[in-house]
Amino acid sequence: MDVLGDLVDRDRRSGTPALRVPAVGREYDYRRFCTSAWKVGNFLRHLGVRSGANVAVADDPTPEPVLTFYGAALLGGIVRFDPPSAPSDDARAVVVPASELDADEVGPGTKAVVYGDRHADPDVAYFERDVWSENPTAPPDLVMPDDLLLRSAERTYTHGEVIAAAETVVEEHAIDADDEVAVAAGTSFSDPGTVAAGLVAPILAGAAIAIGPGAAGDLVVGGSDADVDAATVLSET
Repeated sequence: MDVLGDLVDRDRRSGTPALRVPAVGREYDYRRFCTSAWKVGNFLRHLGVRSGANVAVADDPTPEPVLTFYGAALLGGIVRFDPPSAPSDDARAVVVPASELDADEVGPGTKAVVYGDRHADPDVAYFERDVWSENPTAPPDLVMPDDLLLRSAERTYTHGEVIAAAETVVEEHAIDADDEVAVAAGTSFSDPGTVAAGLVAPILAGAAIAIGPGAAGDLVVGGSDADVDAATVLSET
C-alpha cells in the first residue's frame, strides 16, 4: 500500500470492526468506514478540495475528523488537525464541531463545515446531512506517494512517509486484524506520530481503531500507559 487511499480501497470492505468511539456509542465496520471515507472525499471535492489544498480539522476524538482525514487524503488534500479558532485563508475547508465555529472569522476562500449540530448560518455546510447524500463511490483523483498528506506545526509529511511509519508500527508491535489499537483519551491528533500510529497503522493492518474517552485496546497510543511513544514514530522521517 503506497497512499492512504489504498487503505480504504473497495476490496477492503468487510464486516470486521474498523473504528469504535465508545463515548458516543458509534462503531464502523470496514464496509461502512470505507464507504464513509469515499463520501467525505466526494463532499470535500464539491467544496473545492483538490491535490495540495489545505483542510483544517478539529483535534476531536470523534468519527468526523477521522473520516475527514481519510476523505481528504483520497483527493490529495493536506490535513492539519487542531485548526486555530480563526482559520487562515490558506485552508480550503475547515471541519469543526458547530459550537467551535465563528462563521464571521472564516475567510472568503475557506468553506466551513460543522458536525454534531447545524450552524445558525445557512451558508455553513452540515457534515451529517451533506456527507450522507454523497455518492458512495471512491473519488477518481490520482494521488501519489510523494504527495503531501499531513501538516504539523513543524513540517508536512507525504503519503509515503506516513505509510512507512505506520508499517514500522505494525511490524514492531505485530498488529493484526484481531487487534484493537486505542488512542488514549487526551492524546492530540495534532501530533503526526499519533496519526500514523493510532489512525493509520490499525487500518493498514486490518485492525480496529478506538478513540476518545473509554477507548481501550490491545495496544495503546499516547497517555501514561502507552505501548507506542507517538513522539518517536515520525521523528526520524
